[in-house]
Amino acid sequence: MKIALALGSALLVPVLALAAPPQKSPELLGKGKTSFTTNCVLCHGEKGDGNGPAGAQMNPKPRDFSDVKSYKNGSKPEQIFKTLAEGIPGSAMVPFAHLSEEERWALAYYVADTFHKPAGKAKGKK
Repeated sequence: MKIALALGSALLVPVLALAAPPQKSPELLGKGKTSFTTNCVLCHGEKGDGNGPAGAQMNPKPRDFSDVKSYKNGSKPEQIFKTLAEGIPGSAMVPFAHLSEEERWALAYYVADTFHKPAGKAKGKK
């Protein structure tokens, strides 16, 4: 992660410049799976369907990752990454900015790769 200075209104303002996203790899997906188990299962459930133990008490209910049309910021990995970095205001989805950038990318790739429905079937649901 790099921090640059931008000139705005005659003031130097720090601007966060994110590195390019890492390439999806088996190692990165493995890291995403571990992080999902640690950080996401409680609300989103093991199948990513929003039926985790804590999710049952939430309103609105946590995202069902297989329903790509319901994503607030979009369902592409870079959009999931944005949600992880910023959270979703008005919901229980808080920012996960405390996770490293690499771990947030790992989670974004894992969610997209594991739970999105290809041709009517959710990969994570067996």
